[in-house]
Amino acid sequence: MYKSLGWMRVRVWAFAGIAAVLPLSAFGQLQEQTIHAPSQSADSQPAPQGGSATAGVFAPVLDSEHRPITAGGFVKTGPVIFEDVSAQAGLTSWHHTMGTPEKEYIIEETGSGVCLLDYDHDGWMDIYLVNGSTYDAMDGKAEPPHAALFHNNHDGTFTNVATFAGVTNDRWGYGCAVGDYDNDGWPDLYVTNFGKNRLYHNNHDGTFTDVADKAGVTLGNWSTGASFGDYDGDGRLDLFVPGYVHYDMAHPPHAGTDSARMGFCQYRGINESCGPRGLEGEPDHLFHNNGDGTFTDVSEKAGVSDPKHYYGFSSTFVDVNNDGKVDLLVANDSSSNYLYINNGDGTFEDASYYSGFALNRSGRETASMGLGVGDYENTGQVGLYTTTFSDDYKTLFQNKGNGNFSEITARTGIDEVTYPFLSWGTEFIDYDNDGWKDIFLANGHVFPDAGQHDWGTSYAERPLLFHNVDRGKRFETMPAVEGTGLADVVPARGAAFGDLFNDGKIDVVMNCMDHTPVLLRNVNPDHNHWVGIQLVGGSGSPRDAVGSTVYLTAGGIRHREDVMSGGSYESSNDQRLHFGLGQSTKVDSVEIHWASTETVEQVNLPRVDRYFVIEEGKGVIPSVYDGIAKQTSPAK
Repeated sequence: MYKSLGWMRVRVWAFAGIAAVLPLSAFGQLQEQTIHAPSQSADSQPAPQGGSATAGVFAPVLDSEHRPITAGGFVKTGPVIFEDVSAQAGLTSWHHTMGTPEKEYIIEETGSGVCLLDYDHDGWMDIYLVNGSTYDAMDGKAEPPHAALFHNNHDGTFTNVATFAGVTNDRWGYGCAVGDYDNDGWPDLYVTNFGKNRLYHNNHDGTFTDVADKAGVTLGNWSTGASFGDYDGDGRLDLFVPGYVHYDMAHPPHAGTDSARMGFCQYRGINESCGPRGLEGEPDHLFHNNGDGTFTDVSEKAGVSDPKHYYGFSSTFVDVNNDGKVDLLVANDSSSNYLYINNGDGTFEDASYYSGFALNRSGRETASMGLGVGDYENTGQVGLYTTTFSDDYKTLFQNKGNGNFSEITARTGIDEVTYPFLSWGTEFIDYDNDGWKDIFLANGHVFPDAGQHDWGTSYAERPLLFHNVDRGKRFETMPAVEGTGLADVVPARGAAFGDLFNDGKIDVVMNCMDHTPVLLRNVNPDHNHWVGIQLVGGSGSPRDAVGSTVYLTAGGIRHREDVMSGGSYESSNDQRLHFGLGQSTKVDSVEIHWASTETVEQVNLPRVDRYFVIEEGKGVIPSVYDGIAKQTSPAK
């Protein structure tokens, strides 16, 4: 049934028992097409028992060529925002591998993360891609898959130097996090695995040394999306490591065994891999940095040990209530999310439920994979975004102040469009530099046979980009134009966001299951201005300034950016702060709240459209970006 809402032609949907209205353009359909809407079938039951939390069973959403909307819905013409330059950049020489193609067990399904870091201090972001493993490699019968460290060659190409750098990992890898844990001015890398984790110390010469055993942070079993942050304000980065499922490789979970009941090994009535619900979870760990290269596990003392063993996926430290102390966020799969408020005495208060972040607006657990954090309303408060399983919408949380959140996805127009997609890496990015943060989602199903059933979904899926069109009150789904990055159909998992080409535009790197990585270069043809800031902490702060917050005012808008480690999905983003300025040609003010020291510093920036390095107490200092700013960025 169609109705008219002003100029917009819409279809009214019977959706989960509620009459909902959605523009036909919400799936990127710029031309008139037939869309089969996701309404619950008459004989379905809402929120059926299953291994992953969902909202229920919904009818398939197909495009005019009867393809699942997750792998279709393309348009011939429209805005060209991202270009897939993976092959030209040299990234397709590397391949991710995890388990078997059949994905019989959950350990093979969840994929790996990606980290952006300038490991050699040349002013250009490099790319670290975590790899999985195989059963033969775990048994010592085959060479293990290697992680990749792609050095940025400054000309649009990258070279894999992982072997020389000593960071191939060669374990069953999942996540990575970037942080200068020893305050020597060089970024270090923590890699999470099934089995022992690694802490790669940067040797300042293009190589790394794994010091995890000495540091006491190896753990074991299954770790996921770690993050660095100075929770106790002593100027040193501590380390948080979520745990996922407690997995026994020798006794993998089968339906009907003690480790898994049949109801947790099915999806829509089809036998699939078991879990995570129905399986034993792993606890979370917080490691205090002792300042001598070692860490102490303070999880229980700090109140963040996860005694219920929820299925942790992604995490980050950020100040959600603006009290000058970093709080801790954890996105949990098919269990309640965590928000821990920092008490300032080495402990946290579990504010998950009363803050509004634990559950969605229906009071229901979601299968939260990815975690995005950003001030998308320009109010000075960080909002949150979590990605979920298919047959569920992805959740946008508005910060109401004092650490309280309201899940407002429906009112912004981006709930129903996400139901068919299974989403992982995500972040708030200002892709067009108009001064308002948008939302990107990397997508891909966990079941290889997803496209063989009448589910309206697919194993490989295209990404989604939501444009902030009304100051955070409404978002618009950007169309998947054929031949562009938004039309890439890939089994994506981890995603990291940053300016790979130093041209002031935010690009995306996706680590894809059993696939080559994807580099989406931002080629949006806007003429907006921007400025980038790299912070360097002083003697009382983390040297990489993780946990610091910057408020920048330009054109009457006050923007907020935070230096964070972790987040997205088992990944870490470019830690340089990026501000889209719209048509503003100057910065009115910069206010820096330095991590740990509670120092607030005012700094003047002399121009826009370039990067600056600001050191605590010294203001803008000479840097490698002085030379880069004089160069012409590589041709697009």
